[in-house]
Amino acid sequence: MEKQANAYAQANALRRVIRCLFAERIIDPDQLVFLSDGKSAEFMMRGGEDMLWFEDIEHAPANTFINHGAVKFRKPDGDWQFISTAADLIDAMLPGFDFKPADSGAENLKRDIANSIENDALARMFRAKWNVSLKDEITASGANGLIDYMRQKFDARDASIILDQWGSLEGHPFYPTWKTKPNLTVGEVMDLSPEFAAIVPLRMAALRADMAHLEHMPHIIDIHEWFAQNLPSVYRDWKGALVARGLSSADWLPLPIHGWHLEHHVKIHFANEIADGILIVDGPDIETRPSMSFRTMLPTDPQNSPFIKLPVAIWLTSELRSLQAKSIHMGPRISTVISQILEAENGFDESLEIFTEDVGIHYKHAVRQDDAEGKLLSVIFRATKGRLDRNDGLLPVTVAALLTRAPSGDGPLISEMVDGPNGRATTAEVVDFFRAYARAVIHPVIQIYLIYGIALEAHQQNASILFDENGTPVRMLIRDFGDGRTYMPLLNERGYDLKSYYYKGILPTVFDGDIEPVRSFVIDACFVCHLHEMALTLSAHYGLDRNILWQVMRAETERAFDAAKPHLNSAVFWREEREVFLTQDWSTRSVLRMHMQKYADYRVQHQLPNPMVIEAKSA
Repeated sequence: MEKQANAYAQANALRRVIRCLFAERIIDPDQLVFLSDGKSAEFMMRGGEDMLWFEDIEHAPANTFINHGAVKFRKPDGDWQFISTAADLIDAMLPGFDFKPADSGAENLKRDIANSIENDALARMFRAKWNVSLKDEITASGANGLIDYMRQKFDARDASIILDQWGSLEGHPFYPTWKTKPNLTVGEVMDLSPEFAAIVPLRMAALRADMAHLEHMPHIIDIHEWFAQNLPSVYRDWKGALVARGLSSADWLPLPIHGWHLEHHVKIHFANEIADGILIVDGPDIETRPSMSFRTMLPTDPQNSPFIKLPVAIWLTSELRSLQAKSIHMGPRISTVISQILEAENGFDESLEIFTEDVGIHYKHAVRQDDAEGKLLSVIFRATKGRLDRNDGLLPVTVAALLTRAPSGDGPLISEMVDGPNGRATTAEVVDFFRAYARAVIHPVIQIYLIYGIALEAHQQNASILFDENGTPVRMLIRDFGDGRTYMPLLNERGYDLKSYYYKGILPTVFDGDIEPVRSFVIDACFVCHLHEMALTLSAHYGLDRNILWQVMRAETERAFDAAKPHLNSAVFWREEREVFLTQDWSTRSVLRMHMQKYADYRVQHQLPNPMVIEAKSA
């Protein structure tokens, strides 16, 4: 099993790097020449001497090149060398890159990929055992697949977080370093990561209230009462510990800290705050399940407890996972505005729900008043009441889990909903399902963007789809608003306002000039990273014509624009935006390029051919 897992992880990394190199045009995809069999292809390097040969590479819509076979490199002397690792590929192709990496030989990238491969292989071995266990349990229960089994055995809350953890292995489609955790030991990776079904303790510390910035939604009148209602047992113990010290709880704020982060960062880097009595780290622990994002945790009890998003001083996918003041300030503010909009719009025809970010806290020294000091001592609480503790028959499933191969091994998890109880779906049934799915995603995303100027980051990790008991996609449930983008002129036009957060060196989230940064956020998250990947997965599994699902995507985008048109004041704006979404190239983040440039610029983008244009022309 170990050998098989390592081989798959190596091939997976190689496949990801190839995809990124072509998508970002770091190497020119137009130089890839397919041979007569339609599967193998040759790529001549710059200079015309070195050549790469791909045994089986697929050219899918949106400049998506998916490698399925062996790769060989021919040197100028005519010798052929098999490319078996991502590092070998980078070494071979580096002379042909259209820029020079910030570090010689891209060693940083190769180290991160190697660490990612190691963690990927570990997780796949664990997943194999987990799937065997799940398959036995599914068979014994008589359930029709994993989703049906989850419905039988668990309530919606537990089923949702278990599926989220189970589906957290594949990662962002354009991240070549999706499982990089270089400052964790193997044991820590397994103990802390969701793909290992981890349960992780948090310490409920106490931060002096005069040394903190507190942001919360307006319905919260008393922050201590809110904690007592949402985390009753841990709040009671936290308050009791302060009273035992002779302190008044009113002068303090509960601040959960990730267990690893507490020992490896907080006790060292905030030693002065602890010594000065600003931060008390002796408090009760709370048991949580890490979600797909690793540092967003769901308490195992009680039923209505909120998600807890935390900073961790760990390099995950090549970035230190801090939680900046921007997110603390903007999360509750945007949640307030979106909640008001959803109430006014009836959830856009009951197509959208959100996890509101009720409370945010970060350390802010009363004298120094420096927001940056608190980026690794902070928290966001996301309310789950009414979203996970459901009794309406709807089950929220994180999108990335839907794209993960089911325990049966017969196809992606989403195929359980597509096929239903009557066996493998026909092409017409797949198309009908995807139409309903695309509508559940596109309709709310386009409505709130066009009418209110709000960009929802509806990618695979932030978005969950609510399915009814028949497996029909009903609506979308979305989270994470601290870094969301908003176009103020449209929001103001509708009578809403949003106080922006500004800090030197921090990228803004509120825009009033060009709407492009907001639009590109929508396209990248929703269309590139979510719907395109779903169309690829379903097309591959059901052997569909490469055009058909992108035709559906286009039709549902047109439908969403038509629904929004009567609500807009400017026909010119509607026409221009429609033109961009339906006919212009997709803008998406150049993750591999940014990594090799050491994130000197966090907004480097590239363009992908819009597959809805291609499919519309060929229809």
